[in-house]
Amino acid sequence: MISRSTFLHLRIPFSFFLLPVFLFALSLSTDIECQAAWLAFFIIHFLLYPASNGYNSYFDKDEGSIGGLKNPPQVKKQLYYTALIMDFAALVLGLLISIEFSFMLLIYGLVSKAYSHPSIRLKKYPFISFFIAGFFQGFFTFIMTSMALNNMGFDVFAKQTALIPALLSSMLLWGSYPMTQVYQHSEDSKRGDRTLSILLGIKGTFLFTAVVFSITNACFIIFYLNNYNLRSAILFQLFLLPVLTFFIRWSLKVIKDQTKADFTNTMRLNFITAACMNAFFLLFKLI
Repeated sequence: MISRSTFLHLRIPFSFFLLPVFLFALSLSTDIECQAAWLAFFIIHFLLYPASNGYNSYFDKDEGSIGGLKNPPQVKKQLYYTALIMDFAALVLGLLISIEFSFMLLIYGLVSKAYSHPSIRLKKYPFISFFIAGFFQGFFTFIMTSMALNNMGFDVFAKQTALIPALLSSMLLWGSYPMTQVYQHSEDSKRGDRTLSILLGIKGTFLFTAVVFSITNACFIIFYLNNYNLRSAILFQLFLLPVLTFFIRWSLKVIKDQTKADFTNTMRLNFITAACMNAFFLLFKLI
């Protein structure tokens, strides 16, 4: 039986924060294989992501707050084996969709392990980890999802209609990635992980996110204007207003008091962003 500690470290609710990439791919898909779509959703968000979370937690052994867990319990060896079993289950179930999809799951799993494992630990390299996290949780996951939703193989890499939104997905992740580290400077430093947020500093992290988010937002506007219509571009902006409002208010507080760059506010930003993006992509699919 899975212990409470192991279950918590899988951080299954955290998958909600990464759901926008899946829904973005869904919103742009036309000939959706419904059974494959539901199966891919389950595999990615209830097996692949939790396995990655658990594997990362096992080797980090955090004592302070981490994404989705304010007070993480002590990790047990069971967490390591559970993560590997979930990874294997994802690969087997992925074969029900396609060999190509399962292969993409394998690559994602291997990279996530290289991100955390002490013998490689990409996490300790600020720019490499920044690129890898954004690329695989964004571009790579979008392509992988498109494969499943549209019954496609590796030929998806030759389709501009998939590559451009996949790149936009990574841009979203690259903008938010340093912000997810902003409250972990002390914890990361103790392990010798020099994250991008540590290099930027707290105020620099907020500035970096503001700049990258602005560029990404402009690219999304251009994408919807060129491929759909003005209404879609305007709706996208309206759904982002709560995110922008919270970010500005939080930034002003941090300028006055850097202790406000904490776990609680970071999770609030993550939740608001994910909720707004998820809602927009679902609405876009329906209209």
